[in-house]
Amino acid sequence: MSSLEMNNGVHRDEAEAAVRTLLRWAGEDPSREGLLDTPRRVVDAYQDWFSGYADDPAEYLRRTFEEVAGYDEMIVLRDIEFESHCEHHMAPIIGRAHVGYLPTNKVVGISKLARVVEGFARRFQVQEKLTAEIARCIQDVLAPRGVGVVVEAVHQCMTTRGVHKTRVSMATSQMLGAFRDDARTRAEFLQFIAIPGAR
Repeated sequence: MSSLEMNNGVHRDEAEAAVRTLLRWAGEDPSREGLLDTPRRVVDAYQDWFSGYADDPAEYLRRTFEEVAGYDEMIVLRDIEFESHCEHHMAPIIGRAHVGYLPTNKVVGISKLARVVEGFARRFQVQEKLTAEIARCIQDVLAPRGVGVVVEAVHQCMTTRGVHKTRVSMATSQMLGAFRDDARTRAEFLQFIAIPGAR
């Protein structure tokens, strides 16, 4: 991308200038040899880290399969690793998501569930919102009998600054349909993903 190209109404050279300003604010010299290419690299990294804004995660779920021999039991994809960034401090959130749903008459390719997680994770996030967005997207597009999403993550805004608690992780869940209304369905899902202490 040249410096004349724009992304969301901002020229690349403006974004790189903002990085140089932050380097100066932190006490560095952006013209120092080791930092000369840092603004370009940071902008490139942002294009990767926040590529989810250019995606519609729902699109990944629109191609479904109906030839499943009447399969209507729970489908669970565990340990979907993701990296996101906290919208409050722009610090990394590193975690994994577990996604389950009870199909009606169609299923989706399992890689598409991982892509939905990735699409929402590659935006500025809070974990609660991320969890709810994943669940709602699957519910809205696939219209299953229920959806369960559990997200476990470590927040660098808490481990590397502020209270500096390095062994803390956060867990959030969103249960819709049968996963919310039926305790047995919810328990089966939690057993599938092996959440310690789940009943």
